[in-house]
Amino acid sequence: MQRRPSAAAARINSISRQIIGTSGGRPGPQAPPCDVFINHRGIDTKRNVSGLLYHHLRGLRLRPFLDSKSMKPGDRLFDRIEVAIRECKVGVAVFSPMYCDSYFCLHELRLLMETSKKIVPIFCDVKPSELRVKDDGSRPATDLEKFRWALEEAKYTVGITFDTLRGDWPEFLESATDAVIKNLIEVEEEGLRRKQKLAHASLSS
Repeated sequence: MQRRPSAAAARINSISRQIIGTSGGRPGPQAPPCDVFINHRGIDTKRNVSGLLYHHLRGLRLRPFLDSKSMKPGDRLFDRIEVAIRECKVGVAVFSPMYCDSYFCLHELRLLMETSKKIVPIFCDVKPSELRVKDDGSRPATDLEKFRWALEEAKYTVGITFDTLRGDWPEFLESATDAVIKNLIEVEEEGLRRKQKLAHASLSS
């Protein structure tokens, strides 16, 4: 039996169309490289949580960034990722059991926090209390301090917990997408308020 679209799914589709406007889902010359940056440990979640979320968001005509899908041979790793992070609207941090073993994951998370992006944490097969930055002697103390700060900020942000073995995948994808869309709308509204405030100040001066 085919499932009927839920009210939440219909709302998500409606909102995504509002964000994209008349661009037809195709980034114009001035469009950012992505709407949503997916920060994840590839070996843990690329083929399940992160990969499925990427394709689900693409299906809604949004522009998610996932390194294995959004980069091509020849791209400079840090340069391309840093541009995507700085110009994205929302970050999704997919935490997994081996997440904190990756310098790249922690570096991306730090950049997301330092640029004050809205973050949607997804705790995949791991509890927030189990996430710790380890000092194995290979990382500078300054990096460790920044990584720990970024991780604590994420751990104390309301997120989504998901068990990949026992969880309901359609329900998870719907709730994760709904959270992303709501944060995108908040960013859009905040940007509009700032523009209106600047316009008002300009007219008043």
